[in-house]
Amino acid sequence: MKQTPILLHIETATDVCSVALSRGAEIIGLKEEAGGNNHAKNLLPFVEEALKQGGCTIRDLNGVAVSIGPGSYTGLRIGVSTAKGIAYTAGIPVMAISTLEGIAQGAKASWTKTASEPVQIVPMIDARRMEVFTTRYDFEMNPLEEVTSKIVEKNTFAELLSAQKVLFCGNGMPKCRELLSAFPNACFIDTPISAQNLLPAALKKWQAQDFEDVAYFEPFYLKEYVAAKPVVKGLR
Repeated sequence: MKQTPILLHIETATDVCSVALSRGAEIIGLKEEAGGNNHAKNLLPFVEEALKQGGCTIRDLNGVAVSIGPGSYTGLRIGVSTAKGIAYTAGIPVMAISTLEGIAQGAKASWTKTASEPVQIVPMIDARRMEVFTTRYDFEMNPLEEVTSKIVEKNTFAELLSAQKVLFCGNGMPKCRELLSAFPNACFIDTPISAQNLLPAALKKWQAQDFEDVAYFEPFYLKEYVAAKPVVKGLR
């Protein structure tokens, strides 16, 4: 097993389209755009740009890491399909990384630059209204509960926050911040969602040879996709 693998990382679970390239533990290419839903249009050009920045081609890749959800149904389908296509073409393995773990890794990295106190990390992905997809990690990135959807109300995290400091992060955090700010142990960090934050988990999976069956693995949606009925203006 190569000790310094060259890995491609794909993050499309939210409105951020992000591609990173790594060699070992170093990011050597990064192309991303936030605030749009142009993943189908942008993803492959972003892959090409990240490879160009790193001086690599698809033939140089040793594996592909992809954010597997939860998140946007369409975004996840595009990201996973692209990762599968690259893996088939290059004959390389795929590593599926929880979107929430990637968010938590980014938050941890930013937190350690400004504070030394270990905290539990609660990443949040925006669902609808006051609902978020979430889980908890300790500061060593060990999962502490199953991924779930929660309606955030005043006391949703009261018991946890009464016992210790908790770092909330992710694109679902801002809408919950006012409610959670009432607790002194609530901490917040605005770390952008990015493919480069998949690297720590991807390296662990690479070293353990924890790869997906490229033909059969699917995104983790958490909730079933329900298509809205088309509406024709003027008809009821």
